[in-house]
Amino acid sequence: DNSKVDVVICPTALHLPVVKADLEAMGMQACTQNISATGMGAFTGEWNVEHLKDMEIAWTLIGHSECHVKYGETDEVTATKLELCEKAGIKVIFCIGESLEERESGKTDEVNKRQLTAVLPKITNWDDIVIAYEPVWAIGTGKVATPDQAQETQAAIREFLKTAVSEEVADNVRVQYGGSVTPENCAELIAKPDIDGFLVGGASLKASFMDIICTVGA
Repeated sequence: DNSKVDVVICPTALHLPVVKADLEAMGMQACTQNISATGMGAFTGEWNVEHLKDMEIAWTLIGHSECHVKYGETDEVTATKLELCEKAGIKVIFCIGESLEERESGKTDEVNKRQLTAVLPKITNWDDIVIAYEPVWAIGTGKVATPDQAQETQAAIREFLKTAVSEEVADNVRVQYGGSVTPENCAELIAKPDIDGFLVGGASLKASFMDIICTVGA
């Protein structure tokens, strides 16, 4: 039921132009996996918000953990990217989350607040923002935060937004969970009051991904 769930697919840059029309024909939307922190110019290998506008791509991910961990992307860079998207009217799935070491040392909320604080001043239209909480230790590992762990963390994100932004924003912004979501665990996760959807990784490459979509849209 498309009225109950938004499905946004993030293929590789090479495949995105090929699958975009087919995705839209199924009521889904295309999304880039990343966006440049630059504008138009001599930035070989980058694609920026102007390119997305030209291609009529409405969404991008920003701040995925792999960009932080593998490519050294800083909070300042994610803030620059988000600001460019806001100015261009590109919708953003903004990723936050802690490493295993940070979770075990009790810094989960501290990390999430730090990553959010960097971008809050750049957000002018909260209708174009989705927050995806993805505990780094649960991505592609088969480990998953328990529904209670995920709910506790995402409730803390909303409480922070109430103080840092407003109660209205905290109540209405979509906060997704991402971290080894499967058809088997998605129903229990989505039943939690502060989990509004999922950022699905490896499970999206399987036919059973449709089971996750149907569970969320039920």
